[in-house]
Parts: sequence; structure tokens; C-alpha cells
Amino acid sequence: MKPNSPGASRHQIQNHFFTTPTEELVQRGFATCQQTMGKSVLLRGLIEFTNHCNCNCLYCGIRRGNQAIRRYRLAEEEILELVARGRELQLSTFVLQGGEDPEWHTDRICRLVERIKAFTGPAAAVTLSCGNRTPAEYRSMASAGADRYLIRFETSDPELYARLHHGQSLAERLDAVRAVQAAGLQTGSGFMTGLPGQTVETELNNILLSKELELDMVGVGPFIPHPQTPLASSRQQGLEATIRATALLRLALPQAHLPATTSAGSLAADGREQMIAAGANVLMPNITTKDFRKDYALYPGKICLDETDIEGAVQGLVPTLATLGKKLSFARGDAPIWSSSNQQI
Repeated sequence: MKPNSPGASRHQIQNHFFTTPTEELVQRGFATCQQTMGKSVLLRGLIEFTNHCNCNCLYCGIRRGNQAIRRYRLAEEEILELVARGRELQLSTFVLQGGEDPEWHTDRICRLVERIKAFTGPAAAVTLSCGNRTPAEYRSMASAGADRYLIRFETSDPELYARLHHGQSLAERLDAVRAVQAAGLQTGSGFMTGLPGQTVETELNNILLSKELELDMVGVGPFIPHPQTPLASSRQQGLEATIRATALLRLALPQAHLPATTSAGSLAADGREQMIAAGANVLMPNITTKDFRKDYALYPGKICLDETDIEGAVQGLVPTLATLGKKLSFARGDAPIWSSSNQQI
């Protein structure tokens, strides 16, 4: 696999999707990851800074309509303290994830990014994940020093998307993804496997859409029904679809960063390890203050809620990664495609 390989074609992905056994697909995904990304598994420090959200998505535990959840917003100083702690642990990327919270307006987010960058300098990257904004707002975030932005499309089926998001359109979401790219931010998106109403064809199209968008990062994880949502009684599927999607994404986008997601680890004890074995190359330890971590309840059964020793939890991954031929990396880890394009980051 050459460093600038475009990856498997649409036809090849379709063929693998329908005909390649999971064990072989996993082997292919892992081998491609080794060739293009090496042995390193990158670490990103996750800070869930607000669980307030104006959206009412049917699957999400922090949806506006969930009255059973304790709401919180971290103060800027609390976030900066978490960044300082993360730097002590040698973390070089911080992912600030939150709901679409009107009190965290764009000017405030930009001020926070500027303060983080003043502390870390260029050695650390800031990734934002705070929902739909305007193109001008994405440009403002980039000007403030943000490096990356995550905005998942969740499903490639327009009708299903509208049903899950109370009439919001998939087209608008994809316009937002493209606006993030146009703003000069490294761009992440992704989807869920096993969503109620999602067909086999949609599962394939999720992967093909990720390839079409030429994403720098792709997050994929299983749908897990939350008891305080309208989808509480939906059937829980297993992890195989997520593992297959990980391998296929690695073949389709060999240079994209693929996280081994917490939702996979919540569904299966070795879920994250299975994703790494299929081609994932990123882990995102949660460094949010323990008192608030349990309240960012996107889905039930979330792992790592009670960890107090983040450093120990991170280092505890080392033996498992070694068995997979992998090692932890504290590098900033910009997307290879992005770095090779000679963009300023």
C-alpha cells in the first residue's frame, strides 16, 4: 500500500461487504492499517464539556426531551484544568465534545480555544464536536486555533435521518461536513451500525459516503438503546457489523484515523480491542471530571465512568495493544492526507 493510496474502489468495497467473511475482512483491515499507519495507536483526551442540547434526536440520551438526566456545563477554568492535567499525561490532542448548547455559542468556544492554544502552543491539537454551525462559525473556530472538527452524519439514509432527527435533513448535515472541510479544519464524521430502520444497503452506503466525503477521521459505533429515549425498546444488535465497518473503512480510507470507540467497549468487554484488530488506530480516554462523566449519558452501560486514575487506565492498555502488535503513541497525530497536502495546521 503506497502512502498516498486512494484505497479500495467502490466496487471493491461492495464486493467485500457482501462476500468477504468477517475473519478475512478483519485481517485485511489490520494489514492495511499496519502498512499505512504503522504500529502506533494514537491517544486523544476526551473532555465532555456540556450535556445540554437543543436537539431531540430519538436515539440520544442527552436529547432535549430527557428530563431524567442531570444537566451540567463545565466552566472554562475547569476545562483548562483538564487540559493541563492531560498535558501532564503527555496527551497531545484534546477533543471537546458537547451537545448543541446555546450557552456555548461560537464566540465563547473561540475564546476557549484561544486560551487552550495559548497554554499548549502548537504541540497539541484541539478538536471540537459541538454540532451544526454556520460556515462562518467554522471559519471563526479555525481562525481561533481549532485544528479539527467532528460532526457525524449517523446514517446515509435521508428518510431515516429525518425521522431520527425530527425533520432535520441529511443534506443539511452533509453541507455542514463540507463547510467544515472548506474552513480548513481536519474533518471527522461517521455513523452508527444497527440503527432501527437501517437496511443492509444503508450500512454499505454509510461506508461509501465516508469514502466520498474523503474524511480525515471516521467514527463508527454500535447503536445502544437508551431507556429514556423513544427507541428504548429497540432491538440491540451485536458488534459484528461495527467490526466489519471498521475493516471496510480502513480499506476504503487507508489514511483516515479510525477510533476504537467507547460504545464498542460498552457493548463488548473487548470491543475496542476488536476494532483495533480490524484496523482502528485511535483511543480516546475520557478525562472529563469524574463527577460529571456519568451524566454525559449518550447510551447506557458506558465504560470508564468510575476511573479516577486516567494515567493508570491508559497504561493498562499497553499489554493488550502489545498482543496486537501495537503500541501507544502520544503524538499529535494529524491525518496523513492532511499533512501531505502541505496545509498549515
